[in-house]
This record gives sequence, C-alpha cells and structure tokens, in this order.
Amino acid sequence: MITGLDHINLQTVQLAAMVKWYDEVMHLHPGKRPAFPFDGAWLYAGDRPVIHVVEVADAPPPAADLALEHVAFRASGLPAFVRRLREGNHRHRLVQVPGVPIVQVNVWDPDGNHLHVDFDAAEADGQGFEIEPFRVSKIEA
Repeated sequence: MITGLDHINLQTVQLAAMVKWYDEVMHLHPGKRPAFPFDGAWLYAGDRPVIHVVEVADAPPPAADLALEHVAFRASGLPAFVRRLREGNHRHRLVQVPGVPIVQVNVWDPDGNHLHVDFDAAEADGQGFEIEPFRVSKIEA
C-alpha cells in the first residue's frame, strides 16, 4: 500500500544553477546525501529530502509530449512567495482551481520543469494578485 510520495528525481547538466534556484525560489534547502558515486544534491522541505537532483554529462533530448507534466507542492505564505518570484524576475502564473479554494502558482525551474505550488485561496484575499481562471490548455513554459 502506498502511503505517500517520497521524492522526485531530476537529471540536469546544470547542478549548481538548479540547487541555487530551488533554494532561493522554492526554499528547498540542500542537505545530507548518501555518498553516491555521482554528483548531485538532495533538497529538503523541513527534514525531508523531496527533490533529488543528479548531474549528468548530457541533457536528455526534449520530448514532444512529456509523461510527467508537472510536480505540485502544497504550501503556505502566498504573499511572500509571490514577492520572491517578482523580486527575482521569475516567470510565474497564478491560477484559481475551479470549485476548490486553491490558488496555484505555476513556476518553471532553470531546466524548464513545470512546478505548481498550491496555496489556500484565502491567502490571496486583499493582495491585489492577478489570478487567472483555470483553463484546459497546457500551461506553456
């Protein structure tokens, strides 16, 4: 029986840039990692490593239709997160999820991986954020 998602693994040719972006933008901090025989980093949310980044020599070829379109996180602190994105000039979109009180903040890491961070919609109240309605088209990077 599956009890939860443990982590995701991302391969990259730009390890330092990815670690920096996830630390500064997502506040996922590098931490303890086993002594694997290849370079990489484990990025932690609190005391849990949730993203494993592995450095590879060559970038994988881009796929026309990705099997894994995005990874989602649940969070609190929407105003601070949006401020961090704006101050760093990071592309992002806020989207209202239909029928549930969730605002998604869609972002893309340095390799173009799509992430969205879900916040309670009440955190957007009175903030003046431009929140788009959900649409069925693919969210382009």
